Amino acid sequence: MTLQATSSLPRPWLTGIREAIPLLGGYVPVAISFGLVAIQAGFSTWEAVIISTLFYAGASQFLFVGMIAGGAPLWLVVVMTLLINLRHVVYAPNLAPWLTASRWWPWLMHTLTDQVFALAHHRLPQLPEAARLGWFTGAALLAWASWVAGTALGAIAGDWLMAQWPLLGEILPFALPALFLVLVMPRLTGRRWSLALGVSIGLAMLGTLAGFTNLGIPLAAACGALCFYLVKFDVGSKGVPR
Repeated sequence: MTLQATSSLPRPWLTGIREAIPLLGGYVPVAISFGLVAIQAGFSTWEAVIISTLFYAGASQFLFVGMIAGGAPLWLVVVMTLLINLRHVVYAPNLAPWLTASRWWPWLMHTLTDQVFALAHHRLPQLPEAARLGWFTGAALLAWASWVAGTALGAIAGDWLMAQWPLLGEILPFALPALFLVLVMPRLTGRRWSLALGVSIGLAMLGTLAGFTNLGIPLAAACGALCFYLVKFDVGSKGVPR
């Protein structure tokens, strides 16, 4: 191996880390919120950190600790967690055309989240094949480490932070919805997407008001997706459904 090749090895890692830094603005507040919620639900600091390390599933983690603390049966907790994470089934196949031949990719898929997928789906096609594994490793591991560190911070110092800045008690519970709202808002550019998202939001709210929050969320998501694929808009008739 030449000196030039050796000196170029760190570059994909550093590029991935640098380009993933903006993700931390969403990851860290949500992770702190999860650490605090987990402690309040009766989990220990180590349990909260282990959940973030092994689950690393964002919304599913909040659902998991909430249902466990509420005494939900284990089978229902497992089913609901899997339903929420079902969206990940479509992530890896969409990245597959850009993956290189390496035994490390299956292990790195544990670090594939909504935000990492969006970033990788945009960047991997632009990178040379030799740089893709290093770039993804740097970006994904930074996001994962920030999530685990944020959880630990929330679990250890969450109560102190809340005492010092009471406003955090109003902000942190909205951190996770805000993170997903950032992903959803760019889609509100067409009537088809707006209708599908409107149906999902409306059904989720109805389910919550009716006391079926756990069932209402996946049902609303399924109905929104069905609406998107069934309802077509005729451009020639200025957006009239056909």
